[in-house]
Order: sequence, then C-alpha cells, then structure tokens
Amino acid sequence: MATAAAAAPPEEAPEARPPAAKHDPVIETAEEATEPAEVDINGLCKDMFNKMAIYLTGELTASSEDYRLLENMNKLTSLKYLEMKDIAINISRNLKDLNQKYAGLQPYLDQISLIEEQVAALEQAAYKLDAYSKKLEAKYKKLEKR
Repeated sequence: MATAAAAAPPEEAPEARPPAAKHDPVIETAEEATEPAEVDINGLCKDMFNKMAIYLTGELTASSEDYRLLENMNKLTSLKYLEMKDIAINISRNLKDLNQKYAGLQPYLDQISLIEEQVAALEQAAYKLDAYSKKLEAKYKKLEKR
C-alpha cells in the first residue's frame, strides 16, 4: 500500500493552487502527469493474439473463397469450351455434308447454266427473226402498193 500512496499525487487544497486566469490567453496552466494504472500485459497479449488469429483466419478464409470461386469459374469455362468444341465439330460435319451435296448437284447446275445460255441464244435468234420478218413485211407492203 505504501507504493500506491507514493505513486498517487498529493492532493492540494483548492486554495493552495494559484487562480487560473481563464480570461488571459497568454497564461497556460499545466496539470501534473500521472502514471496510468498497471496494466495486465499478459491479458492484453492474449487478447491481441486472439484478435490477430481471428483477423488472419478471416483473411485466409477470404483468400480460400476467392480460390474456390476461381476454381468454379475455371470449371464452368472448361465446360463452355467443350460445348463450343462440340458445336464447332457439328458445324464442320454439316459443312462437309453440304459441300458433298453441292458437289452432287454440280452437274445439274452446269446443265441449268448451259440451258440458260441456249435460251439466251434462242431469244437473240427470235429477236433477229422478228426484226427480219418486220423488214420482209415492210418490203411486201411496199411492193403491194406499187
């Protein structure tokens, strides 16, 4: 108890203190510094380590969750790429089938082109024949008038 009394500041009577000049801004008053009460260092250390453990556990859990999310995203992306691969394979197969069908139709398309050319030639011949028949008709009318 003697140490506690020695550590505590002696109390002064209010009359023994000099009056504080509250209105005078130049004069400052000082209070005597007192030492804080002795702290339970072991308890504070345990509390700090417990809180640090909680903090680190939270950080590690967050990192673990991030990695789990990335893993799930990678799995989904992999599945999407597999689906896209299947779609590309089907498109390739269908394109090959279409090319084979087109190759099978090519002789018929060539015949259609040939017939179209022949029709165009016939059409030109018909126009020439029509023009010639009009000339003949004009000559006939001219001879008939005489």
